[in-house]
Amino acid sequence: MKKRIVCLTLALLMSATQVVSVSASREDELREEQAITSQQLDATYSRMDELAYAKSQLENEISELDSNLVSVMVSIDTLKGDIDNKEVDIIKTKQDLAKAQKARDKQYESMKLRIQALYEQGGDAAWFQMMLNSEDLSELLTRAENTQQMYEQDRKNLDKYVNTINEVNNLKTQYESDKAELEEMKASYEQQSYDLQCQIDQKKSESADYENEIAYAQQQATEYANLLAEQTAEIQRLEAERIAAEEEARRQAEEEAARQAAEEEAAAKAAEQEQDSESEDEENIEYDEDGNEIENTDDADNESDESDESESDDGVEYDENGDPVDNAGASDDVEYDEYGNVIDSDNTVSPDDYESEQSSDSDSSSSSSSGSGSSVVDFATQFVGNPYVWGGTSLTGGADCSGFTQSVYANFGVSLPRTSYEQQNAGTEVSYADAQPGDLICYGGHVAIYMGNGRIVHASNSVDGIKISDNAAYRTIVSVRRLV
Repeated sequence: MKKRIVCLTLALLMSATQVVSVSASREDELREEQAITSQQLDATYSRMDELAYAKSQLENEISELDSNLVSVMVSIDTLKGDIDNKEVDIIKTKQDLAKAQKARDKQYESMKLRIQALYEQGGDAAWFQMMLNSEDLSELLTRAENTQQMYEQDRKNLDKYVNTINEVNNLKTQYESDKAELEEMKASYEQQSYDLQCQIDQKKSESADYENEIAYAQQQATEYANLLAEQTAEIQRLEAERIAAEEEARRQAEEEAARQAAEEEAAAKAAEQEQDSESEDEENIEYDEDGNEIENTDDADNESDESDESESDDGVEYDENGDPVDNAGASDDVEYDEYGNVIDSDNTVSPDDYESEQSSDSDSSSSSSSGSGSSVVDFATQFVGNPYVWGGTSLTGGADCSGFTQSVYANFGVSLPRTSYEQQNAGTEVSYADAQPGDLICYGGHVAIYMGNGRIVHASNSVDGIKISDNAAYRTIVSVRRLV
C-alpha cells in the first residue's frame, strides 16, 4: 500500500514538474541573458574608465600647454617692456646726438671765426705782425703760445665732439639693433603662442569628443543597468511563480496520497472485519471417545494462535514499510539495518573514524578559508601590474575586475559568482565606514578588493591593468561585502 502511495505522489510531482518546466526554462533563459547583460555592463564601464583615463591624460597635456602658453605670454610681455625701454634709449640717444651735433657746429663756427680773423689780419704775415706789434721777445712768445694753445684747445674740442658724435651714432646703431632683435624675439614668441593656442584648441576638441563618448557610454551603462533590473525582477517573479506552483503541486499530491491512503485503509479494515466475521461463524467441534461434544474453553487463545499462524503461514516477513523482506540465503555472518539493507562490516566506518574524518575535513576547511582580510590583500597585491583582459580570470595572464576578485578569493576557499553584478550579493553587506581589508567594494559594473586606508586593488582597465588606487570612493559605491 505504501508503495502505491509513493508511486502516486511521484506521479503527481512529475506532473507538477511538467507544469512549471516552461517557467523554469524561461527563468534559465533570463539568467543567461542577465549574465550577458552584466558582461556588457562591465565592458561598458571598463570602456568608460579607459575614456576617462585618456581624457585625464589629454587634460594633463592641455594643462602643460596652458602652462607653456602662460610662460610664452609672460616672455612676450617682458619683451614688450624691453622694446619700449630700447625705444626710450633710442629717443634719448637721438636727443644726445642732436645736442652733440649742435655743440660741434657751434664750436666749429667759433673756431672758424677765429681762424678767419687771424688770416684776415695778416694771413701768412700774421706771425710777422705779431712780432712787430710785440714790445719785446717775451710778449711775442706769450702771444705765440696763447695763439697755439687756442688752436690746440679748439682742435681738442673739435675731436671731442667728433668722438661724442661717433659714440652717439654707435649707441644709436646698437640700440636699434637691440630693438630689432627684441622685436624678432617677440615675433617668435607670438608665433609660439599661436601654435600653443592651436594645440590647446585641438586638445580641447579631442577632450570634448571624449566627453561625448563617455556620455554615450554612460547612457549605454544606464540602459544595461535598467535592463539588468528588469531581468532581475522578471527572474524573481518567475522564481516566485515556480516555487508557488511546486508548493501547490506538492500540496495536491499529498492530499491525493492521503485520500488514497484513507480509502485503502478503509478497504483493508472492511476486509479484515469481513474475515473476522467468517472466522466467528466457523466452529471447531471436538468429540470424546463416547461421541459426546467436548466444550473447548481455550477457543479464544486457539483463535489467537491460529490467527498468528495464518498471518505467517506463507513464510514471508515484512518490514515496517509493508515491503517483503527476502531473507533467502541469510546466514549468521550477514547483518541487516532497520531498512533491510545488508551491512558490510568491511566497508563500514566506525564512529571514531568518522569523527576523526569530520574533524580532519573541518580542519582542512578551516585552513582553506582561514585567510584574514590582510592575507587576501597581500595575496592580491602580488599581481599588480599584470594585464587586464576582458572575460579573463588568470591572475598572471590577464583578468577583468570580477575575474580578478573571483580568482583571488578562490585561493582562500571562497567561491564567488563570475560577474561583478552577481558578486554584489555575495557574503555579508557592511557599510563603507566599517569596511576592512579584504572586503569587496562593489560599484555599478565594477568590483575591487579593499586594502584599508581608502585604498583598493583591482583590475582597472586595459591601459592600467591590475593596479592599486588611492581613492576607493572614486566612483559611487553600490555595496561593501564581507567574505572572510
